[in-house]
Amino acid sequence: MPACAEICSAATRCALANRCSAITAVAGVVPAPILKGCSQKVPPMSLDLSTSRQPDHPVATQFPMRWSPRSFSDRKLGAGEVLSVLEAARWAPSASNHQPWRFVWALREDGDHAAILGALVPGNQTWAGKAAALIVVASTATVTGKDGAETANKWSAFDAGAAWMSLSLQAQAMGLVSHAMGGFDAVALERAVGLPEGHSLHAVVALGHQGPIAALPEPLQAREAPNSRHPVSETAFRGRF
Repeated sequence: MPACAEICSAATRCALANRCSAITAVAGVVPAPILKGCSQKVPPMSLDLSTSRQPDHPVATQFPMRWSPRSFSDRKLGAGEVLSVLEAARWAPSASNHQPWRFVWALREDGDHAAILGALVPGNQTWAGKAAALIVVASTATVTGKDGAETANKWSAFDAGAAWMSLSLQAQAMGLVSHAMGGFDAVALERAVGLPEGHSLHAVVALGHQGPIAALPEPLQAREAPNSRHPVSETAFRGRF
């Protein structure tokens, strides 16, 4: 019988291969015979019910496995777990290494959580409030040049998006789920987090453990499934559009 670490290595091909917990990030995608006999308990994932996420080209399973559920359980997270996903965001690629991303986060039990939640549009508040943590994604709009002058950083939103993806994949590897939202009242959110001048808001991320579909309001239950993607042939072109 192969060791759990060997199974993880075959399943993920990633740096987490030496941890049995990495199996939870690929449950539902790894063929059952590979997982059979492993001592690690593998929770069911809703992705194993989806036929909409079959890649056309070979990719690591972490990419089609990542999606954005709305149903969260009421399980709490510790500050250390949030800091781990933010640590992953820290290592995202960055133009000229300016690292413009900025995050403000709050656990559900924190006093600042209510203000962030209240800045979301009502439709997002109905489900995001159960998430263990909310993370506001922002970025600095300017950079300081070698001459000391402040200039606009046209890559700041691009870099912040890369940081969000790193955060999301780390959450997945930890057995968590994340959902980024653009539906918020910008003025209310600026006030909630004390956004400094020269910063831009991009999204609010709900982070936590996945909950059952039945916990969602009925109109959202039918939408609680991984969605599809356009084929590469429609979005990538060799040489010219």
